[in-house]
Amino acid sequence: MAKSIVFTVTTDISHDQRMLRIANSLASAGYAVTLVGRLLPGSAEVPALPFQWHRIKCWFLKGPMFYLEYNLRLVTWFFFNRFDIYGAVDADTALAGLVTVAWCRKPLVYDAHELFPEMPEVVNRPLVKRFWAFLEKMAFKRATLAYTVSASLVTYFQQKYGCPVHLVRNMPVRQSYAALPSPPPYFIYQGALNVGRGLENTIKAMQEVPAQLVICGTGPLMLQLKQLTQQLGLQDKIIFKGNVAPKALAQVTAAAWAGIMLLDNHGLSYYYSLANKFFDYVQAGIPQVCVPFPEYAELNARHEVALLVENQVEEVRAALLTLLHDQEVYQRLQRNCLQAREEWNWETEEKHLLSLYAGL
Repeated sequence: MAKSIVFTVTTDISHDQRMLRIANSLASAGYAVTLVGRLLPGSAEVPALPFQWHRIKCWFLKGPMFYLEYNLRLVTWFFFNRFDIYGAVDADTALAGLVTVAWCRKPLVYDAHELFPEMPEVVNRPLVKRFWAFLEKMAFKRATLAYTVSASLVTYFQQKYGCPVHLVRNMPVRQSYAALPSPPPYFIYQGALNVGRGLENTIKAMQEVPAQLVICGTGPLMLQLKQLTQQLGLQDKIIFKGNVAPKALAQVTAAAWAGIMLLDNHGLSYYYSLANKFFDYVQAGIPQVCVPFPEYAELNARHEVALLVENQVEEVRAALLTLLHDQEVYQRLQRNCLQAREEWNWETEEKHLLSLYAGL
């Protein structure tokens, strides 16, 4: 009989590409997988998936009461729905996982997408930071299997908690096409509209760049970014598309001129990050403007696919203009993307994922 696995996230599962890939791979390998996430007011319909899924509706949408409510609802749901393996994704669902495996005596898997106590929204709030640090510590100590998204985070977690942590990177499924950019040229940002993602500086940089910026995603900064766009008179250049389904997003990305992968150095979570979008742009065959944080700099040294710049308006603008006007630079980076995507893809990464679960 197939082992049953449940994964818990606080995202709307229809757009959580990492978890959709992981669940798909494990389901294809014969596991009975269930992915549990949130039902939000604007949640899209979940497409047909080769595994089970469940979404929880909460009264509270953010803040401490949301996290408490969501974890209590998870524990209650687990009381009526039993699994062989419980997968907690990040510290914000760790409480439910820890409570549940304590009474059902089943393995806990901890998947750290973030260094939660070092996220920009948390790092300067001492009490909140200590709370998430405690939950993170307990999750790593209790987990039968733990893995994270970057080599820098592997080293950090192993040194801090003294337990083995494995690497499963956020690589997309291998793409075989090489689309031509659509006229007029546009740059693309994909991901959550959160603090510290370089979005304000990117919008300001677009003032003197003869192209559009397409923003695919939603988040707390949406209203603020739209107001900034209006203040700068850039309504015709900055396009907010909201959440875009994964297949459609891949098409929009492939038709872009280049991608945006910027972060502020506000906490180690961002500094040690290795975001989905870095690899998504590579698989789409488009160069990108990227921060020179350790993981990105190391990968770019192996395959030069990006212009590395600090998250400053003038540096970002100069990089965008270089990609638009310097044909030699652009074509070199584009060729490197097509080479790198043969190595940086989910088909390679999932072999390691499956070997980790085979050992449980």
